[in-house]
Amino acid sequence: MEKSQAPIAVAITGASGSAYALRLLESLIAADRDIYLMISQAGQIVLKMESDLELPGQPAEMEKLLIERFNARADQLRVFGRQQWMAPVASGSNPPGAMVVCPCTTGTLSAIACGASNDLIERAADVVLKERRKLILVVRETPFSEIHLENMLKLSRMGAVIMPANPGFYHNPASLQEIIDFMVGRILDQLDIDHRLMPRWGATTS
Repeated sequence: MEKSQAPIAVAITGASGSAYALRLLESLIAADRDIYLMISQAGQIVLKMESDLELPGQPAEMEKLLIERFNARADQLRVFGRQQWMAPVASGSNPPGAMVVCPCTTGTLSAIACGASNDLIERAADVVLKERRKLILVVRETPFSEIHLENMLKLSRMGAVIMPANPGFYHNPASLQEIIDFMVGRILDQLDIDHRLMPRWGATTS
């Protein structure tokens, strides 16, 4: 499989901002990209708090529910558990084309920065870094402490893309959905995936 068409790994952790993750999944499926999905326990709790989505406990059940929700192909979305070490993302012999942690907690940021690999999300990020694939961290926290900033700088120097969930407002959004779409559009830009979620700066209208 060509690197550009390899599956995209998506990890959802327990920071606020699950709406970004759901819209990202929807957009990747619409773009006909295969997805490897991992969700932390805290990520599941926040999803339930911030949306109408209550996920079942088992990865296979999550997978079935999400395939139905997003009308995905049966083999387009695969969900892996936190300790599922036989998942493709756990080895550099079968890495994803890119990985997005959205939203990314500062705890996950720290674990990735030090190579902890205590669960599959952390290991997958470690694999993506060592295989020189693109790692996008959509950090959601405010304000940032010196520890957070040091970890971001460390990972940026390793080649990771640090993308705090800071949507722009120059397009005069009229709804929360337009704010969400702006941020997700910028993530898709980093993945080189075409979209029409947000207006381009300086683009003329006919």
